[in-house]
Amino acid sequence: MPFEPVILWTDALVYVLVIAIAVAVVYVRRHEHLRQPWRRVAHSAPGMVGLVVLAFFVVFGLLDSLHCRARIDDAAGKTSYAVEVSSVLDAVLRPLKVRNEKTYSAPLAYRLFARETIELPDGRQIRAFPRLRYGGAHLKAPEEEWRTDVVRRALAGAAGGFIVWVVAAMLVCAALARARAQSIEQVWRTLTRGDFELPWRSILITLACMLILIGAATVLAAKYHVLGTSKVGEDVLYQALKSIRTALVIGTLTTLVMLPFAILLGIAAGYFKGWADDVIQYVYTTLNSIPAVLLIAAAVLMMQVYVDTHPQLFPSGAERADLRLLFLCAILGVTSWTSLCRLLRGETLKMRELDYIQAAQAFGVSHLRIILRHILPNVMHIVLIAVVMEFSGLVLAEAVLSYVGVGVDPSMISYGTMINAARLEMARDPMVWWSLAAAFVFMFSLVLAANLFADAVRDAFDPRVAIVKPLRLRRARPGAARA
Repeated sequence: MPFEPVILWTDALVYVLVIAIAVAVVYVRRHEHLRQPWRRVAHSAPGMVGLVVLAFFVVFGLLDSLHCRARIDDAAGKTSYAVEVSSVLDAVLRPLKVRNEKTYSAPLAYRLFARETIELPDGRQIRAFPRLRYGGAHLKAPEEEWRTDVVRRALAGAAGGFIVWVVAAMLVCAALARARAQSIEQVWRTLTRGDFELPWRSILITLACMLILIGAATVLAAKYHVLGTSKVGEDVLYQALKSIRTALVIGTLTTLVMLPFAILLGIAAGYFKGWADDVIQYVYTTLNSIPAVLLIAAAVLMMQVYVDTHPQLFPSGAERADLRLLFLCAILGVTSWTSLCRLLRGETLKMRELDYIQAAQAFGVSHLRIILRHILPNVMHIVLIAVVMEFSGLVLAEAVLSYVGVGVDPSMISYGTMINAARLEMARDPMVWWSLAAAFVFMFSLVLAANLFADAVRDAFDPRVAIVKPLRLRRARPGAARA
């Protein structure tokens, strides 16, 4: 094989999470009462817009979770493997990864951002902005050709993205036409009017925007640094795309640590009451009284000391950084389960007084069976809502912790490390703004999409939230469109 597969700890947990989600989807599809709330989620236009954007982030995150080492064959015929661990996303983005400049350059620039001493052919030296080695290197006369070339490439990429969108939209229309026994033209007219129960129009508009943006960025990235370069000359677009996995891992794997504590202790405190309730309340009250940042900083620093004193356990820097990321997920989970535990305790206290729970206890049904059959299924909507709503908070927490230096390993690219590296450059004159802006835009898009989807999930699953119909009432038609 030209490579050796490498499975990091976080990779394995990501695979487990993907399999668990697939199993949950199959299980939900087989039970009508579980499908009903998810149908309400699918009927929410903002929720579906957020889900489409999240899907693009998830694809980049999964590609970055497939790691390997390249094979190296020496002159003697011996085979070895490189120390560096790379991912499938690294292979896809290899042109961005290897085209490093000397230092800062602005987005779509063809010259460095800082002046340097340049020696002219006649021996004179001047202070000027030298040309980049890769960005805009194909331009013969950049002062005249640059603007035209950028516009032409952006339009070509946008046209390519639009063509891909047209193919996707036609496939969707064909599938809907086949399901409804109508022509594609009829389905398209219904879709453009927004008369389907599912918000296909919003989904396709969002998909068009994403594909056009990706197409334009892809074509421009072949010859330019779309978002500029960092202090060491690394492409900022590459850094932003590599940071997606870190944000997703922090936002998802932390829940795997948080949920067992919250569910077990919350239900136990509410169901058994008495001394069990007192002990659990004392534990999470004590934990809440400790500043979370100090607890996380102490735990991360202790783990870093262990890593530094046992280098033989970590053959590569990627494995060392991955362990620190996993430990950060664990400590964030340990410090963030208390709010969900309190919610589950209150809901369980209310439910254990209901008639069917009292009847089950009177008939001698075991406590474990009552909890598994009657209480746990009826509090899962709280768990689901809390998990989805917590995601955006965890993504922002990683950025804050990495900014103060107690987050992920400095060698791992994340939005927090990008912000931390750019903070000192904001005081320059002229200001280096593009690294901070790129991290902000990507993180804002991820968090906004997660919040839109979380709001749809909350409205669908929370029985206390009324489902408000849109102000624009749809006109009643015979045989209203369903899809």
